[in-house]
Amino acid sequence: MNDKQRVAQHAVQQVQSGMIVGLGTGSTANFFIEELARRHQQEGLKFKTVASSVVSTIRAQQLGLPMLAIEHIDGLDLYVDGADEVAPDLTLLKGRGYDLVREKLLAKAADSFLVLIDNSKRVKRIGENFPIPIEVTPFAWKLVQRSVAAIGGHGTLRQTPNQDGLSVTSHGSLVLDVVFEANIDGKTLNERLNAIPGIVEHGIFCGLTRAVFCGHDGQVEEQWA
Repeated sequence: MNDKQRVAQHAVQQVQSGMIVGLGTGSTANFFIEELARRHQQEGLKFKTVASSVVSTIRAQQLGLPMLAIEHIDGLDLYVDGADEVAPDLTLLKGRGYDLVREKLLAKAADSFLVLIDNSKRVKRIGENFPIPIEVTPFAWKLVQRSVAAIGGHGTLRQTPNQDGLSVTSHGSLVLDVVFEANIDGKTLNERLNAIPGIVEHGIFCGLTRAVFCGHDGQVEEQWA
């Protein structure tokens, strides 16, 4: 069993009967979905799920999990997802995938947002290892790029893996991958990006995390906000 599987098994114990549970997207989230399905099948645990992406929807359906459409909820009890980076104050970087809008909606709507990581995701500052993904309205990307440059960011449009076109999110947006100077902290970046017109969403999740569960050397470490 690897650290991702271990932390998923740990987190699934937070699910209680009758909950609405948000399902994240990515390799660690997949382990959580599988563990949730095991509890559903073997223990008869009753709950409903809401997916953050088409990928997690398909995985949940394959495993027979009861599902609700995001359009039909006004809140949820628990949202569980991974992260690309986690700063000491539990600010996150997410969105190297393509589902920022749904992920942040669920993180904000949940009574409790749990983040599952391994130790490689811990950083001193947001943006240490990866650029900040910024979803932009397609017709506004040049204006947003200029606004981002004015606050110290240098960004380019994300290409498809084959470099034969532009990446498009599930929300229909383009993505600017932006690098900022190391002296700008995640909380400040969050506030500045929120103030720029034309940005649909961005990958900094600030003040949303209830706890981070980190798998490391065969153990699970908990850090609560």
